[in-house]
Amino acid sequence: MAGKVSLPWLILIAFVLGAVVGAIVGPPIGVIKPAGDLFVRLLKLLVVPLILFSVIVGASAVSPAALGRLTGKMLVFYIGTTAIAVTVAAFWAGLFKPGLGWGLTITGLKPPTPKPPPSGVELFLSLFTTNIVKDLAEGNILPIIVFALLFGISLSLAAEKGKVAREAIDGFAEAMYKLTMIVMWYAPIGVFALMAWAVGTYGTAVLGAFAGLIGLEYFAVFFHAFVIYSIIVFLVARVSPVKFFKGAKEAMLFAFVTRSSSATLPVTMNCAERMGIKRSVYSYTLPVGATINMDGTSIYQVLCAAFIANIIGAPLTPTQMGIVITTAILASIGTAGVPGAGLIMLAMVLSAVGLPLEGIALIAGVDAILDMSRTCVNVTGDLACTTSIAKTEDALDMEKIKAL
Repeated sequence: MAGKVSLPWLILIAFVLGAVVGAIVGPPIGVIKPAGDLFVRLLKLLVVPLILFSVIVGASAVSPAALGRLTGKMLVFYIGTTAIAVTVAAFWAGLFKPGLGWGLTITGLKPPTPKPPPSGVELFLSLFTTNIVKDLAEGNILPIIVFALLFGISLSLAAEKGKVAREAIDGFAEAMYKLTMIVMWYAPIGVFALMAWAVGTYGTAVLGAFAGLIGLEYFAVFFHAFVIYSIIVFLVARVSPVKFFKGAKEAMLFAFVTRSSSATLPVTMNCAERMGIKRSVYSYTLPVGATINMDGTSIYQVLCAAFIANIIGAPLTPTQMGIVITTAILASIGTAGVPGAGLIMLAMVLSAVGLPLEGIALIAGVDAILDMSRTCVNVTGDLACTTSIAKTEDALDMEKIKAL
């Protein structure tokens, strides 16, 4: 508590005040952006050690059989919700036809240079590190998670001989949770600065030019969050959607402002703890979700592909939309949880249906605005799936979440 106002309320107040001040002051408010950048840097400082220790603790606390069962459920939920997301996004794109009638030429625009997508074999092999120290230093999340899983399983198999190591790592994990709480008290300042900068910088001019695409993306992703996730947590977890979103609101706000699933991970874990989810579940599913579960990003890719196709006068055919849906699912899984990564992955989707990559240059101008909403939904999806998985594993304290 800070006086009589709790931290989540302070963050919400800072969020609203930042938007108001940014709208009033305009671009000059950018001078306070370093205060927000500091907050993001502090969050990113927590990410790698938090993932490493949390996943090891989670993997060592359950049997290999239980871990395999948990992994299976996690993949079903994550891939299943992404499939729903892109299918519904395709429906919205067909209904509202973003960009149709613009008749815009995009010749000569310079897009970001896309990296060629890795083959399936390369992607699989990249999960297994040859130098964990290098991956820790560079923040390569997927190989870190795989290493931590294998190390945690090994500690579990070591039984009594691994007890001291398990207790030590559990202590490190607990210290990271405490450090997270310390960083969180700087959050209102960081959120205020970032929100003021975003509104002051992008203002209404850019919003007006791309209002159709921005409005449709915000509608589509929040429809997915507040309708699809509500249905899932109600039917699977037997949790009131109101209680779920009350528990998740802090992570949703942080994701919206920071535009990074990975940077928001410490906050997401804190929300999961308050919602009564056992650490043995969320310490595994949330780090993985922050890396591969990108429902908001997949929605963005479908809508942007339709937008680019429409503005050049070549609307997507049903067959092309099917290819976009399939590619968007695969691309979202490969999207790292860092700001702007979805923009590069969009190149995969455009290439799959023969759309000009120069179209990415159009999206780039408003990508930060689009990134806020989609990252918010990415993180919400991690919590919704984790809550549902926890319920099926008898790892959800119903009394705790009902008390929110």
